[in-house]
Amino acid sequence: MTQAEKDQENGKEKEKERDKDKEKEQQRGVKRPIAPAAVPEPPQEQIQSNFVIVMHPGSRMLRIGRATDNFPSTVPHVIARRHKHSGQARYEDRWLLREGINKPESNEQRLNGLKMVDQAIWSKKMSNGVRRTPVSAEQVRAYNCQIRPAVLDSSSRVRWTNTSQQQQYLVGEEALYVNPADCYNVHWPIQRGQLNVHSGAGGSLSAVLADLETIWSHAIHKHLEIPLKDLKYYRCILLVPDIYNRQHVKEMVNMLLLNMGFSAIIVHQESVCATFGSGLSSACVVDVGDQKTSLCCVEDGVSHRNSRLCLSYGGSDVTRTLLWLLQRAGFPYRDCQLSNRLDCQLLQTLKETFCHLDQDISGLQDHEFQTRFPEAPALLYQIRLGDEKLQAPMGLFYPSTFGIVGQKMSSLQHRSQGDSEDPYDEHYLLSTQSKQEQSSKSAADRKALSRPGGAEGDSAQAGSADLSELPRACGAGGSAAGAQGELEMGPTQGEALLGSADMDEPLSAHLSRKTAIINQFESKALGLDKAILHSIDCCASDETKRKMYSSILVVGGGLMFRGAQEFLLHRIINKMPPSFRRLLDSVDVITRPKDMDPRLISWKGGAVLACLDTTQEMWIHRAEWQRFGVRMLRERAAFVW
Repeated sequence: MTQAEKDQENGKEKEKERDKDKEKEQQRGVKRPIAPAAVPEPPQEQIQSNFVIVMHPGSRMLRIGRATDNFPSTVPHVIARRHKHSGQARYEDRWLLREGINKPESNEQRLNGLKMVDQAIWSKKMSNGVRRTPVSAEQVRAYNCQIRPAVLDSSSRVRWTNTSQQQQYLVGEEALYVNPADCYNVHWPIQRGQLNVHSGAGGSLSAVLADLETIWSHAIHKHLEIPLKDLKYYRCILLVPDIYNRQHVKEMVNMLLLNMGFSAIIVHQESVCATFGSGLSSACVVDVGDQKTSLCCVEDGVSHRNSRLCLSYGGSDVTRTLLWLLQRAGFPYRDCQLSNRLDCQLLQTLKETFCHLDQDISGLQDHEFQTRFPEAPALLYQIRLGDEKLQAPMGLFYPSTFGIVGQKMSSLQHRSQGDSEDPYDEHYLLSTQSKQEQSSKSAADRKALSRPGGAEGDSAQAGSADLSELPRACGAGGSAAGAQGELEMGPTQGEALLGSADMDEPLSAHLSRKTAIINQFESKALGLDKAILHSIDCCASDETKRKMYSSILVVGGGLMFRGAQEFLLHRIINKMPPSFRRLLDSVDVITRPKDMDPRLISWKGGAVLACLDTTQEMWIHRAEWQRFGVRMLRERAAFVW
């Protein structure tokens, strides 16, 4: 008998055995579960990187380019849409203004935060061993109040965007320079890392998605010079926040594949792409953006779910605080308004020019700046500044200085609540378990909840969030600043959060208590250094924690201040748990890996991802998305959906 005949005989025997098993199950009355349609394996084909577009949408900037480009095109992530009806009320999304900054308690909180900042400035010695001499606002106010601007030119040579052709929309720089008197609404479609859905004009989910589609299509056509009809030949890599809104990501993928017409897409997290872009295998990634700061520990291309933390403040809050400090010091440009987008741009420039975290720079210093606005002369101002340049960026470490009251300041990664388009998710698996499995699972959950500080991994799938996402100890010292809105994470606070749990307490009661604790934690303002310590402390093992302490990667444009690396390193070393301080060879804070612009590192990581052979199985093709929908994200995403 030949080998082929033997193989044929074996195949027939196996088929007979399967038929017998089915008959036995039917006799016993066993019901076989209905299996979902199988997702096909992605086709293996050679991908040309110049036909892959990498998109990193941010709250203020969109970075977009081919995977083969050295640098992406950077476009202000804003759109101005013409009014559909004459006489329609004008609407403009806020840039630097936000909810909670004009409460009765806001100014008191700012002053308390400023006291803590001044104390921190005084307590740290300069490199020569001498303590800084604080400079009060009163010392510079008298000088600045006397300053009058000098006229540089009768015309600033800055023009409003020409709208004589009555364009239906304007994107990027053109949208920023739309005359407020023109009939346009101005929208920023992403706010604090999420879609900017609100109750105002253009705030519905469909309107925000339409704005995104218009901005992205415009950028592809204008900056990448790709005709939109040719997108069917291109693939897309979309970078999303570490703590993402599943509904929003699903809608964006739907828009890119079905509306814009890309042939395939990969969705990946910003933190993992940041490690790819910097060439690091493991790092605690700290992404300080314009409106939010996200932290996550990444190890070998995997984002640790329990270490993810998003803080709802960023560079724009530093900019707004700088104006408050400048006005206390007699800011000579007295017409500056946070509601004026051109003034916001000026303040952004002043922050990038003046602010620093170098404590060796002390005393009074004279500076100058120019204002160039449409239909106004170009003016030159003189200004004298003291500690204001250092106090503003230190708000990232003492966020009560921002004066935000009654707002959610921190976010943790919560479990999926399910999706009607994906019925075979983890909730399906949980609900179809046998009684015995559910009973043992419930006992395990109770046991896990009884352990102080929660548990690592997925020990409580029935809950709204991982148990290990509960706030834990991060060795940040005492809690003297608690009354001012700061959250000091003492070495035993994490263990005391849940307290001693009763083993007989119902699981629902434990979950309710856990939800209350999480809500309390998310309402507190965590300083950047404490947030880093908290994120690292949520890692599963001491070995992983040691890796993270030795590689803290800072990306984004919100911490691009002179002296930021040394300043952050000093605070981390002083506040990290003593046990790790003794064991670690070194603590390293990386702010410019390979001398790259930290704002471009995540995008660069997306470009690197496009060139890897291992990404072949991550592509979601248009036909697959049309057939299986959001289930493809659960099947193909490189992170737990």
